[in-house]
Amino acid sequence: MIKHISIKNFAIIENVQVDFHDGLNIITGETGAGKSIVIEAISLALGSRADTTFVRSGQDKALVQMVADLDGQEYIITREVSASGRNTCRINDEIVTLGTLSSLCKKIADIHGQYDHQSLLDPENHIQLVDLYHKEEIDPAKADVKMLYDEYTSLRSELAALKARLAESKRQRDFMEFELKEIRSADLSIGEDEDLAERIALLQNSERIFENLAGAYDISSENEYSLLSGMKQVSDMLMETEGFSSQLKDLSDRVSNLYYEFQDACSEIRACRDSTVFSAEELDEAISRLELLEHLKSKHGRSIQGLLDYAEELENSLDSIDNADERTGELEAEIKKMRIALTGACNKLSDARKRAAAQLQELISDQLAQLNFHNAEFMIDFRSTMEGEAKETGFTPEGTDIVEFLIKTNVGEPLKPLSKIASGGEMSRIMLAFKKIIGDYDQIPTMIFDEIDSGISGIAASVVGRKLKEIAEKHQIICITHLPQIAAYGTHNYMISKQSDDSMTYTSVKPLNEEEKALEIARLLGGDNVTKTTLASARELIGASS
Repeated sequence: MIKHISIKNFAIIENVQVDFHDGLNIITGETGAGKSIVIEAISLALGSRADTTFVRSGQDKALVQMVADLDGQEYIITREVSASGRNTCRINDEIVTLGTLSSLCKKIADIHGQYDHQSLLDPENHIQLVDLYHKEEIDPAKADVKMLYDEYTSLRSELAALKARLAESKRQRDFMEFELKEIRSADLSIGEDEDLAERIALLQNSERIFENLAGAYDISSENEYSLLSGMKQVSDMLMETEGFSSQLKDLSDRVSNLYYEFQDACSEIRACRDSTVFSAEELDEAISRLELLEHLKSKHGRSIQGLLDYAEELENSLDSIDNADERTGELEAEIKKMRIALTGACNKLSDARKRAAAQLQELISDQLAQLNFHNAEFMIDFRSTMEGEAKETGFTPEGTDIVEFLIKTNVGEPLKPLSKIASGGEMSRIMLAFKKIIGDYDQIPTMIFDEIDSGISGIAASVVGRKLKEIAEKHQIICITHLPQIAAYGTHNYMISKQSDDSMTYTSVKPLNEEEKALEIARLLGGDNVTKTTLASARELIGASS
């Protein structure tokens, strides 16, 4: 409920303070006095978009503060709009975003203007109104649909991604198999390229190596004056002297050891000489093998270890492709089962909605009759998102229902979407019928009507006034009107007036006592010239509204 509104430097308002109360708060005033500006200021406090044109001429900023109560907690809501375009929102003096402010305020009040029919005229919101009516039954069914829908869409996304990868992989499969065969057929072993390079060097220099080894062996061991025979003679001579001193003994042992070590070396030289045989065929094979390895390494930009790892990757990828068809089948089976479950949940939700819609339709029709729509017919129409070719993709997190309110107000006319109703007077009463029913279950404490009486008069105006008072039994109503028949029903009445001096225009809002209320209604009946007759008529209207 809105308890207080403070408006400073807003449009033609310099400084206005208004206390609102429970029940039906009626605001009247001359055309152009600023009635709708007050509603505009309230709308700003409730989270509407700010505009620099709101700032009063000659001032730096406009300020709107509202005190509201929601579920027993008091909120002080502040909107500040500067002439430079800066816009600040506060809740209880804490700066918040416009989204946070709007989220709170949509629970406090709902504004219906002469040309602003808000969510009620938007077919996309009709389903939410039906759901709200029987939320105890519908909310659990919606939760089931949402859970199954999320699982269903997740499976479909996985399948689509798998098929995309599979299609791409199958295009590459032949190439992957070729690469794998090429690497595996090479029968690679780690370090083979280094061994081959060494082997080739030996083979390419085998003749020179053989000559050197043969010459070395000849000098060291085979000819008459070989190094080995000379060393033998030296060793024997020293052995004959070793008994004369320890020094000679050590020297003899050293030479003897050198002799035997050199003898071993000569044997190894002979072995290397004998094994060094040039083979052009073996050299060609080694060179061809090394060229193959270098080609594979260069082609793939990998070492032999890297080639072996890549071959394993290719095998895994090919296995995945082979297994993907199986996983595709599994996913398709899961999606089929999930679609059946989701369809069942959607049907259950739709049935609950249709039961709620049948009752809501009856209640709205009854309200329309009370508002002098004696020939009106109201229907809540259901269609499905699964029509046509949308059987796979028509599911939504909200189910498969498309709900729209249809109405006809005159005999012989077809039912039409609510948004197509042309008459402003009819629309005002239709909106009021919806507000009465919806207000009973949407739990928004305050309803604000900006000239809902547009296009009506006489009996219809009295009917609207009576209906507003009926709604005000459960909600705070703030209503701007220019009709005396509606103003007479006010629990609390206010008059907006404006005065001008040589430089500025000023707007004020005054709460009216009973006598002032009668005078204001008399003015609405007969203009500025209030007569005894119009005053008596005003008091009669007030009495009839009690």
